[in-house]
Amino acid sequence: MSQESPRELLDQILQQPDNDERPSKSQLKREMQALQTLGEQIIAMTPGERARFPLSDDMLAAVEETTRIRSHEGRRRHMQYIGKLMRREDLEAIRAVHDEIEQESMRRDHAFHRLEKWRDRLVDEGDAAVEAFVADYPDADRQALRQLIRNAQREREKGKPPASARKLFKLIRDTAGL
Repeated sequence: MSQESPRELLDQILQQPDNDERPSKSQLKREMQALQTLGEQIIAMTPGERARFPLSDDMLAAVEETTRIRSHEGRRRHMQYIGKLMRREDLEAIRAVHDEIEQESMRRDHAFHRLEKWRDRLVDEGDAAVEAFVADYPDADRQALRQLIRNAQREREKGKPPASARKLFKLIRDTAGL
């Protein structure tokens, strides 16, 4: 039996034809679990991200209430309640915002990985990589880059913590505008 992701289950819920055939009890449970999982993902987001969702007042109150619940069993029951409230929400609009936030997160992660590769390349290759970096980012401070690269190389050789490598990454990130 294959496990379906909450996204696939939500897609099924939204695309179900309105016919007289009732879904099985197992299907209803899977749908409720998918809605509950979506609710948990919304709760885990930052308040700024959560504010972008078109949620009803009841749902917003339930989301805020979640932070005050400490008991494991109480939290489990509350998450079921969140799943129940999710049935009344505009799932298509919520899914659209959720997908948009996930895409932004993926783009941000991709950009950070690119910058980490630049940092590693700068530390490994030295001045040749500095020229390539400055060609891509003309506003870069060459002197600060070279100094941080030398310090990071020394730290690496001596087995010290990578404080300069972190500073180099911060400089690269600021130069790239992220």
